[in-house]
Amino acid sequence: MELLKVNGHLNKRNLALSILIPVIGGSISGWIANKNAQEKYKKLQQPPFSPPGIVFPIVWTALYTTMGVAKYRVDQKTKSTEKDSSPAIPLYDLQLGLNFLWSFLFFRWGLRGTALVEISLMLACIALTAYEFQQVDKTAGALMIPYVGWVAFALGLNYAVWKLNK
Repeated sequence: MELLKVNGHLNKRNLALSILIPVIGGSISGWIANKNAQEKYKKLQQPPFSPPGIVFPIVWTALYTTMGVAKYRVDQKTKSTEKDSSPAIPLYDLQLGLNFLWSFLFFRWGLRGTALVEISLMLACIALTAYEFQQVDKTAGALMIPYVGWVAFALGLNYAVWKLNK
């Protein structure tokens, strides 16, 4: 519970919003992007390190939750310290938008090469977000590390699928 408190306070409404926006947004964008795309995806050649499909919704839900907690912590710290000039939240919003877009590029539209370029940009934005979060709140920065790792793995997976299915 201490993880959720910032400066000794817990703002349940802001915490819920910070978590629900990426979780619900990711679920909706993933559902729309994947609608009728899975049959085509299953026919693609996969690299040997590709995890089973059930792993993805579990991992993404956990990552969206932890990034939401991180965003909440930074939001609360910047509000309480008047650090509104920090680029942390705009970077967070940008990487989240890129995250939602990637599913459409890769699954819905089958633009795997474009998705590869986009996920590279997204990874850079996530790393910058993690850095900026670290500057505001060390715990928030640490909460972003699994996300950085997973997206780096996803970039490798995207590359392999694109390369195997040119």
